[in-house]
Amino acid sequence: MCNNFIDSKDSIFNVLIQGQKTKLKENTTLVKHKKDEIIFKEGYKPSGLISLSQGKVKIYKEGVGGKEQIIRLAKINSFIGFRALFADDYYNASAVAIEDCAICFVEKKILMDLIKRNNKLAVKIIKYLAVELGKVESRTVSLSQKYIRGRLSDTLLTLIDTYGFEKDNQTLKVELVREDIASFSNMTKSNVSRTLNSFAEEKIIEIERKEIKIIDLKAIEKLSEIG
Repeated sequence: MCNNFIDSKDSIFNVLIQGQKTKLKENTTLVKHKKDEIIFKEGYKPSGLISLSQGKVKIYKEGVGGKEQIIRLAKINSFIGFRALFADDYYNASAVAIEDCAICFVEKKILMDLIKRNNKLAVKIIKYLAVELGKVESRTVSLSQKYIRGRLSDTLLTLIDTYGFEKDNQTLKVELVREDIASFSNMTKSNVSRTLNSFAEEKIIEIERKEIKIIDLKAIEKLSEIG
């Protein structure tokens, strides 16, 4: 299962030569987590690189009064907790499985040795970090400047980009409780419920329990643009 995140054409590790790939595979461990299990905890120091191989994970930070703020939702083959690893710092957020998942773990010493021996890998990692920073900057603007409808539209677009659709090409391939959507959108649960219901009345989406079906994607994109 972990070979995919190394051999995939989109993997940052596709620049490694065969011997380096073999070493990486030999030193990569598959770890499985049940739903609601903590993958790493805020305040601890990372010992290696984590890539999500299967399932869904949320990265969140506890604020004042223990209120949870979801920072990111991880997609398959993406890295989590990498900022702390490369900064030689402690995790400033926690990661938890929102469904049964599997991660691939590479010890820091092995990864750093590969980076020293392969300049192309170093460049790939820099590009990856730059892209992720860009996403954070865009999301910061959205949460601080957009109105409720724009923020919720951004969240729906992020869910589409991260998890995609079921076979009907309309139903989001993720089920999140309203608290999680509110946390990710920097909204209250009641505002999320009201806005989702408003979108449903406008025939932009359909809602059935935790499932959300996208009916008018262009309308969501427009709401995101106007904020």
